[in-house]
Amino acid sequence: MSGTVGYYAGLAAEDIVANDYIKRDHEIAARRWRSEAGEIDLIAREGDTVVFVEVKKSHSFAKAATRLGRRQMDRIVASAGEFLAGEPLGQLTDVRFDLAVVNAMGGLNVIENAFMEM
Repeated sequence: MSGTVGYYAGLAAEDIVANDYIKRDHEIAARRWRSEAGEIDLIAREGDTVVFVEVKKSHSFAKAATRLGRRQMDRIVASAGEFLAGEPLGQLTDVRFDLAVVNAMGGLNVIENAFMEM
């Protein structure tokens, strides 16, 4: 996949994921939120919980899931810490880290609390 095609495929996958979270009564707080540590694809709110979502797209769900490694998880957690600094409860905010995988057909599988399972 070329850089431009990959970029737009990633945006389309993020749209699919954001729309799913909205349908499930989440508020999208940020998209492609940048910090000094890195970028978080989506940040959603479910009640008092802040949900950090990493989006991965590939031909299959399994292939997409393999694209998230420990170093990237560490960067996302560090970025989340920076985001939480602006929350009323700071680091005491309830959080969840989800992995949303999108396949070539636009199908979606959300793994809630994915970082706990990896």
